[in-house]
Amino acid sequence: MINVTQPSIGAEELAAITAVFDSKWLGSGPRTEEFEGLFARHLGVPAENVLFLNSATSALFLAVELLGIGPGDDVVMPSNGFVANASAVVAAGGRPVFCDIDEHHLNPSVADVLAALTPRTRAVMVLHYGGYPGDVDKIAALCAERGIALIEDAAVSIASSVRGQMCGTFGDLGIWSLDSRKVITTGDGGVLYARDPAVAQRARRLSYHGLDDRSSFTTATKSQHVWWSFQIEDIGRRLVGNDITAAIGTVQLGKLAGFVERRRAIGQRYDKALGGFSGIRLPPPLPEGHRSTHYFYCVRFDSQAIRDGVSEDLLANGIYTSYRYYPLHRVRRYGATDTVLPVTDAVSDTSLLLPAHQSLLDDEVDMIAQQVLAAVEARL
Repeated sequence: MINVTQPSIGAEELAAITAVFDSKWLGSGPRTEEFEGLFARHLGVPAENVLFLNSATSALFLAVELLGIGPGDDVVMPSNGFVANASAVVAAGGRPVFCDIDEHHLNPSVADVLAALTPRTRAVMVLHYGGYPGDVDKIAALCAERGIALIEDAAVSIASSVRGQMCGTFGDLGIWSLDSRKVITTGDGGVLYARDPAVAQRARRLSYHGLDDRSSFTTATKSQHVWWSFQIEDIGRRLVGNDITAAIGTVQLGKLAGFVERRRAIGQRYDKALGGFSGIRLPPPLPEGHRSTHYFYCVRFDSQAIRDGVSEDLLANGIYTSYRYYPLHRVRRYGATDTVLPVTDAVSDTSLLLPAHQSLLDDEVDMIAQQVLAAVEARL
């Protein structure tokens, strides 16, 4: 089976894990701190503002908590996002308010966000669909002007940027995912960035039971007596990453540029093979100054029937496809099933994600493209 997503891991990652085992310290420790520093350097932000956590979902829930979102608060977000986006808000007692998206880059425009703002809006949450930055710079300016917090779900946008500024750093809080299906992986893991150093410091406490230090080793170096004593200001949970996963992440981060370049080449190969066929709509070119991780290769068809038929034909030939993300305004639990989002609905009913991970061979990309063309032609 050819997968939509797939990690690229091997001997170097195993060697890094072995080194952690040999150190006899597996929890959050020196390798976690090293990885946070490297990730911060990649983003171009201070290391103390970056936290390595056990998942991006934990980071999203923590971000909502850090902003104090609760009953009576609205958070505007696109409906074509991951379930954790809305669940983090609902779990805190807030209300997700879903906005529509641009039909080309599949991210909300400023106009889409403006149309969804309410008098109770406390925050806007955007994601960069498939790695496309979208209008994040303009939305950040809008939020700053209105005094509204901005959370960036940059889960799949670890290498995406706008005019040199990394996605995830435009808002008050940014989140990246490092789970097993992302461009680089730590197995499970996520990163949280807080622009305000005080917020980052509080996030660090909340991510480890409200304690200032993640290990008694650190505390012991600060005090000669009863270093095991503590006081807490915040009631926290255990959300931290560990040195095993951080060691994997350090190796993977060193491979990121090569992974992204390969994904870009795969997208270009699909463009060449599928371009010019009237029944298939390809991803748009990136605007000047925008860079992408090329996480998704999303194609659109003339109807839902064609899309569904193509996916079934490809699956029968050992090619797994999917569509992300199922529209959240259709999920009854979020209480927004009467929301009208025409672009989101049209896109979700006619789009398909083709395999686009960096391990794909050129021959596999060509074969997938041929299968797509044949499946569409059979239904015209």
